[in-house]
Amino acid sequence: MSTALSVFGLGYVGCVSSACFAKEGHRVIGVDVSRTKVDMINSGRATIVESGIGELVAEMVASGRLSATTDAAAAVEQSDLSLVCVGTPSRSNGSIDLRYVERVCQEIGAAIKNKAARHTVVIRSTVLPGSVQRVVIPALESASGKQAGRDFGVCMNPEFLREGTSIRDFYEPPFTLIGTDDRSTADAVAGLYAGLEAPVHVTSTGVAEMIKYTCNCFHGLKVGFANEVGNICKVFGVDSHEVMRIFCLDTKLNLSPAYLRPGFAFGGSCLPKDLRAITHHARVNDVATPILSATLDSNQRQIERAYEMVRAAGSRNVGVLGLAFKAGTDDLRESPMVSVVEMLIGKGANLAIYDRDVSEARLIGSNREYIEHEIPHIWSLMRGSVDEVIDASEVIVIGNGSGEFRLIEPKLRQGQVVIDLVRAFGDRTSNGDGYRGICW
Repeated sequence: MSTALSVFGLGYVGCVSSACFAKEGHRVIGVDVSRTKVDMINSGRATIVESGIGELVAEMVASGRLSATTDAAAAVEQSDLSLVCVGTPSRSNGSIDLRYVERVCQEIGAAIKNKAARHTVVIRSTVLPGSVQRVVIPALESASGKQAGRDFGVCMNPEFLREGTSIRDFYEPPFTLIGTDDRSTADAVAGLYAGLEAPVHVTSTGVAEMIKYTCNCFHGLKVGFANEVGNICKVFGVDSHEVMRIFCLDTKLNLSPAYLRPGFAFGGSCLPKDLRAITHHARVNDVATPILSATLDSNQRQIERAYEMVRAAGSRNVGVLGLAFKAGTDDLRESPMVSVVEMLIGKGANLAIYDRDVSEARLIGSNREYIEHEIPHIWSLMRGSVDEVIDASEVIVIGNGSGEFRLIEPKLRQGQVVIDLVRAFGDRTSNGDGYRGICW
């Protein structure tokens, strides 16, 4: 179904979005404060240089489905949805500058004030979580005298257009993301993408705002990671491109959702040891590896974060469920939970610990020698069951993902605090009833 759109901002995202939505059969009015950009669109010329966009703009203008204006009020009056595609540049200190988003929302709000039909405002600009609630909605409501959600719709609809391949990316996105709590708004925006063969995900506004940053941070991390691997490979005389080619063939662990769930620190006999070895080798060969080196530092900070959460709970009686770095193993070598326990012991905490696999290792495990030599005092803190730990503790730390720890909620007493490092209780988030997730 054809929809009338006003697209605010005729820079990279706005120009591409305007032309592509017009190609999809929608009536598009581009809006910009720059008379030059408006005149370029109206004369059938793109405001950016990229393969295919010039021809597409010319075709859409000739078809009558694409035009441009400097009159924001007229554009809103003639459209059902407004897409905000203005820039969000960095200030000198690195913070985001939302002045253009706010200004455009004030203009749209002023136009909505005198409009009888319900209007929907779609934020395509890249903004930090909280920006829609803190900047966009207040600007719209103040200028319109109307209420978001009731009188007009607002949603976050981030774009994933790469420079150089933006038209292809528009038509072949990984997904379409719509962030809003308003079902009718979600449906209206989803209708814009009906012709695209990509899944549509409707989520909260905050999640939609954060996704674009998460993607771009990960993309930057991947570039830096590959470059650091390449620099190390050169020292070894190894073909870095062949290393990364084979690395990318692993879609089970390497290029996959594996290890990408927020939670506690990594540990065990491999990851810490191997990161230390490769960064040491790079260092002695004068190869800087800031990303790889910072990985160990970041991991240590997550251990310290867990410790501080326990300390902040305000009780010396602490129970630990899960001591090994991973459920189903007795391996305590470089277990981050052992580090937390050691820090708590140093502060005089009364600890009660339960881990079925570690307890069994006392008799038969291959790690018995390590335990006896490195952390023999752990045995005096071990308990025989989950219930014993719960009974002895005011603060309970869930340290790994063992299935039995996910069933403790009905056993908890009023006033007990649970510090969850593995999201054992599913979608629960930190709140005032004693449940605290490490990063949710």
